[in-house]
Amino acid sequence: METLEAINKRASLKPHLSSREIEPEKIAKILSAAQLAPSARNSQPWRFIVVQGREAVEALVSSVFFETNQVVKKAPVIIIACANPSDDAVIGGREYYLFDVALAVENMLLAATDLGLVTHPMAALNEDKLKDVLGIPREVRFVIATPLAYPAEGSYAEAAKERLGQRTRKGLQEFVYSNAWARPFEAY
Repeated sequence: METLEAINKRASLKPHLSSREIEPEKIAKILSAAQLAPSARNSQPWRFIVVQGREAVEALVSSVFFETNQVVKKAPVIIIACANPSDDAVIGGREYYLFDVALAVENMLLAATDLGLVTHPMAALNEDKLKDVLGIPREVRFVIATPLAYPAEGSYAEAAKERLGQRTRKGLQEFVYSNAWARPFEAY
């Protein structure tokens, strides 16, 4: 799959999770994609906890995820993305850890899509309970979690078909400007 194809096909698909185990080499490829993400001053502040195994996933989801995300109990893997803000660059008073972790997570989401796996980034959980359950230090911040699973349907294309058919996005003219704020974008 080409990069632009993965970007176009990626969708958040938590209702389409299979409990089928994921090969360790696929998980490693996805984490390696995160490892290659850019970060401010190359600080690489991201930390990932890979929760796997039926009992561990169900216990985690039951104890820390909000009701709307309980469906991810089906996933064989949950990846928790965190960072310690003090491990990252602060430039002009702006903390970069959220941006840097987001870049790494997007690499993971695209790699998973490329491998035909389902993801769904989620932040609806209790961070304090998460830290207690997984032993995360208090100064470390939870950023985002995603299940990682094969699609319940036969293929990623089948799982994503309806969701992609409903996708809406703003037109470029709504958020891209040319040479100054609010000046209509003109492609050259």
